[in-house]
Amino acid sequence: MRILFVSLGCDKNRVDTEVMLGSLASRGYSFTDDEDEAEAAVVNTCCFINDAKEESINTILELSERRKSGQLKALIVTGCLAQRYKEKIQNEIPEVDAILGISSTDKILDSLDEVLASKKTYLHKNYFDDINRKPVGGLKRVITTGGLFNYLKIAEGCDKRCTYCIIPKVRGSYRSVPMEQLLEDARNLAEAGVTELILVAQETTLYGTDLYGEKKLPELLRELCKIDGFKWIRVLYCYPEEITKELVQVIKEEPKICHYLDIPIQSGSDRILKLMGRKTNNAQIRELVAYLRKEIPDICIRTTLISGFPSETYDDHRQTYNLVRDLKFDRLGVFTYSQEEDTPAATMPDQLTERAKVVRRNKIMRLQQEIAFDAAKAMIGKKVEAVIEGRITDADDSEGYSYVARTYKDAPDIDGYVFVTGVKRELMTGDYIKVLITGSNEYDLIGEETK
Repeated sequence: MRILFVSLGCDKNRVDTEVMLGSLASRGYSFTDDEDEAEAAVVNTCCFINDAKEESINTILELSERRKSGQLKALIVTGCLAQRYKEKIQNEIPEVDAILGISSTDKILDSLDEVLASKKTYLHKNYFDDINRKPVGGLKRVITTGGLFNYLKIAEGCDKRCTYCIIPKVRGSYRSVPMEQLLEDARNLAEAGVTELILVAQETTLYGTDLYGEKKLPELLRELCKIDGFKWIRVLYCYPEEITKELVQVIKEEPKICHYLDIPIQSGSDRILKLMGRKTNNAQIRELVAYLRKEIPDICIRTTLISGFPSETYDDHRQTYNLVRDLKFDRLGVFTYSQEEDTPAATMPDQLTERAKVVRRNKIMRLQQEIAFDAAKAMIGKKVEAVIEGRITDADDSEGYSYVARTYKDAPDIDGYVFVTGVKRELMTGDYIKVLITGSNEYDLIGEETK
């Protein structure tokens, strides 16, 4: 049977999807991206913000029509939206045969078998284990990233309880995956040809505190660096208040670890940060960035912000704007505040209009655009290592081949690219080469292969 598997949302969801695919593949199921070929469908949903909810709901509704027509023999929904809104899905989309909670993805085989064996029109079966069930690693996965890079989810859930975020209610408290299982996962990925390993969790910096009583991310990174096959190891989602000197030194000393940190700060206003339930302030953020750049001068710092949080004044916005202007983050994204039900922020007074949120987001992004364009121009004349992502097929080969690549400053599917032109030899996806930067085009770089 051919299964259509739709994975929505974050890279943490992608890991769950790959594990479920691995389980299904072990039973002999095959997969297709073509809805017309599919005989069953699984949707791994997201509900982090309104746009993600809408995408998930629309996907389920579209596939429910195929289930109703009889083309699909099974429709299964899992992920965050399934965890949060199982009753609504049951009542409003009766064509869904089974719903799996976020801690029950290991029931994917059981649920599919039950649906296919059922004599009912729609099975209407739910699988929901304890939301705080301990996560496990070392499970077989089907790689969906193409094999060049992949993600290692080192923990599940979150304890931060930021007032705008639904994740702790949906995915539970912070639970680390045992280190030996993570190392097994990593070795399996390396054996499959993955050369760039990306560590993810809702927060990576607290890894191990629940299992071992202390932060174990530095130790985990050192152990991962011992695994043959990895060229780059990248760390995402580091909360600023949890970054230790020990972690910084490991990043500085281990050559495989990219000098790249994703540090979500969300605002530059102390008042708004307090309302958000964040544990840092403007001065501490500035101090951390200065320390990182002192210890690792070529570090690339990525961050995210929320514009238009409830009661945000123009002065609050200006403080965030000034922080971005002064610190000149290498990479930055801004999200407009999403009023999520069942979160403390949703009931706060002085909710801003969508227009105000967008105007403030756009103002910060225009500033960041100038910063990014200037930073790209400053790279001209420098040599960097880059990994080939693919050949530009419509390029004129008479003066050499052209390729699209990424530097250590560019996380997959998030950041920019470097376009390498005039290459005199054929390269393969996954090759690492030295590139001399010769120009820039807005966020992206242009270069040529060098020694």
